[in-house]
Amino acid sequence: MMRLPRFEYRAPGDVAEVVRILAGEGPAAMLLAGGTDVLPNMKRRQQVPRTLVGLRAVEELRSRGNGSGLRLGATLTLTDLVRDVRVREEYPGLWQAAAQVATTHLRNMGTLGGNLCLDTRCTYYDQNHEWRRAIDYCMKKDGETCWVAPSSSRCLAVSSTDTAPALIALGARVRLVSSGGRRDVPVAELYRNDGIAYTVRRPDELLTRIELGPADGWRSTYWKLRRRGAFDFPVLSVAAAARFAVDGTVEQARVVLGAVASEPRISEPAAELLQGARLTDATIAEAGAAAARLAKPMDNTDFTLQWRKRVAAELVGYALRELRGDDMSEQRRRVARHALDRADA
Repeated sequence: MMRLPRFEYRAPGDVAEVVRILAGEGPAAMLLAGGTDVLPNMKRRQQVPRTLVGLRAVEELRSRGNGSGLRLGATLTLTDLVRDVRVREEYPGLWQAAAQVATTHLRNMGTLGGNLCLDTRCTYYDQNHEWRRAIDYCMKKDGETCWVAPSSSRCLAVSSTDTAPALIALGARVRLVSSGGRRDVPVAELYRNDGIAYTVRRPDELLTRIELGPADGWRSTYWKLRRRGAFDFPVLSVAAAARFAVDGTVEQARVVLGAVASEPRISEPAAELLQGARLTDATIAEAGAAAARLAKPMDNTDFTLQWRKRVAAELVGYALRELRGDDMSEQRRRVARHALDRADA
């Protein structure tokens, strides 16, 4: 049985108290919201914080704000998002991403902010302490070598967050708060392509909320590839969003790939191909090929890396056809093993 290491638990009542603790404890403290990622990592000794800062009593982190856009508190659970009618109707890409995270039980605990800050994953890193010690650890924790690519100068653990690609495609922003003030950061700029330092959030900062602009005619979608239709992290994901003119041409578009690097990857070439064009089969195929060139998966997760790269263009094509209005329910059941046809997912 894997047990948690010893730690001190703090339960602040508001954001100001949280950031005071973070400022005082520094990197020795970690935040605990749903705990679905942090606690298993602690049991495997991947993360061994001296202090856990529980966020359950911080009411303002669970708030929602309506207006021209939508403001979502960081500790809203993924189930809260799935049950939110406005999220489902106006931001379907985010709804689909939240609905495909893990299982119902884990969505009941896991939070939106936690999923955005999800630790990067790797076949060599996501093992118990004894297994990792047997191979002399890895660069991400206690070692010096990235076992995915031993000559690499950086960790190649992969980004496995579902909600980040969807929020990037939707042009969302996050608010980071510290004792020194606050800053608003586009989700597209929250991540680094580094398996260890994978976000720009500092140890003394708390992610408090996510802000989405008005839907304004944007359509969005999220596709996820995994071995099983529940529980598994993505081995490839695609988030796409587009705003259409009256005549059906694309005015703006964003295409984002997940689980192909240590950060979600934005395909500017695919977006440029789509802008001003109609979503014909030829345009979709061309955009899919352009986006797939970003996919350079490594041998750090499930399935073979060659196959994961080969299917990237196809998954982008599914997303764009769904934006076009095609009925993709059969393909979604076949590829994602998830119908996404119930309000409670």
